[in-house]
Amino acid sequence: MSEAFTVDWKAMSEASGGFPPASFDFVREGLQHTVGRIHGATGSALVDDGGGDDFDDAGDESRHVSGADLCLGLRELALRRYGLLARTVLHRWNIRETADFGRIVFAMIEAGLLRKTEEDSFDDFVGVFDFDEAFDPAETA
Repeated sequence: MSEAFTVDWKAMSEASGGFPPASFDFVREGLQHTVGRIHGATGSALVDDGGGDDFDDAGDESRHVSGADLCLGLRELALRRYGLLARTVLHRWNIRETADFGRIVFAMIEAGLLRKTEEDSFDDFVGVFDFDEAFDPAETA
């Protein structure tokens, strides 16, 4: 990617349903976390961070993660980072169900920040877990 590559956050937010830039950053970091968890430390980021080097690795399907795996990784990262406030933080970003993660991911794909395989689908993100159960303090303790 060239240094002139810029992200139109407003357009990407509108295309995805109104998620703020912080939610896209969280999903990007969650992807790195999930790739590392599934594929080990050698699993590099599959997103463009503006430097260009990582984006070229996006085509490497050996580091691919499914929508469901990404949702679970995002849950884990949210709980690790925000603890009992995880659901509150996600709600503040308008993320209320796993399908919202999919909306963000597919907006990032459309913007050229992520790549997908032919098998990847928005449906992979639907109903992976229930937010109320997944972020219930009694269940996460």
